[in-house]
Amino acid sequence: MDDSEHLTATDVRLMQGLAQRVTAVRPDLVNADASYGELAWNWGRGHTYEVGSRLRRLWFSGGALVAWGWAQLPHRVRLSDGSVKDVTGAYLAHQVHPDHGELVDEVIAWYDSVAAGLERTVLPVSADDFALTRWAAHGYETDTAALGDTGSWTQLNQRDLDDLERPVLPDGFRFRTADETGAAAAVQAHVDAWAPSPYSAEAYECVRRTPPYRGDLHVLVQAPDGTMAASTIMWLDEMNRTAEFEPVGTHPDFRRLGLGRAMLLHGMHRARAAGATHMTVACLGAPGHPGARGLYYGVGFRPFTRDAPLVKSGGRAAVSV
Repeated sequence: MDDSEHLTATDVRLMQGLAQRVTAVRPDLVNADASYGELAWNWGRGHTYEVGSRLRRLWFSGGALVAWGWAQLPHRVRLSDGSVKDVTGAYLAHQVHPDHGELVDEVIAWYDSVAAGLERTVLPVSADDFALTRWAAHGYETDTAALGDTGSWTQLNQRDLDDLERPVLPDGFRFRTADETGAAAAVQAHVDAWAPSPYSAEAYECVRRTPPYRGDLHVLVQAPDGTMAASTIMWLDEMNRTAEFEPVGTHPDFRRLGLGRAMLLHGMHRARAAGATHMTVACLGAPGHPGARGLYYGVGFRPFTRDAPLVKSGGRAAVSV
């Protein structure tokens, strides 16, 4: 068991390996932000603006990683419009292999120690009854704000790739890949879709260096005027023959044209050609966020799992167990 250290690219690869092993046996127990693709995306995009705020601890058994915690501590983020966002609380991404469930108590105790005095949030998966019991024993409560009609809880959606529709774009639009468009266009497509955003050329370079990124699985839609109107990255897990969309975004000037639907279908065809038989994508699940959910349902995705957001105030002491 390693002591707390700042997260590294090597750590992320170990964490992705655990994600693959859990996916193979209990995919319903893969926590939010702990999937193979989410780890790659979150590490890559945040590497430039979360430096110094990422602490991790790893737990091993027989030389294999069986649990990890990644605490994101207070930091400042500069956005693409020049504004600054201060993140004042702590958030934990984590995963425990189901054969080592007892380690969740150690993960919680570690998180409480490195985030003492801060409001702490965490997103265990709702299917993990044992873990939810342990979080409650340590003083964590349901985050009622996150579960509101416009809250921030997420659900994971899935579908197989056996029967795919043919994607259809409006006249003058065409599919491109990041290999074809280059870095500047790929970055601008994301910033336009998610503005204001902290994403930058430096962040994209880190994303590109993070396995299993592939430029041919980074798909964009180019408008007739040359604007990159939509984009998505697919993360292929060759071991489990599954792929994950993360992120998915459309330029606000080009929404409601069917670009997102066409791009997702095109992406799934490419993922299948690359060896995937199964696809996942996450979205906000609250009733007040129907847009992305409706888009994914429209191309055949259905709900699979959801997270159970928990919170603990900075002044509350942990319960002895």
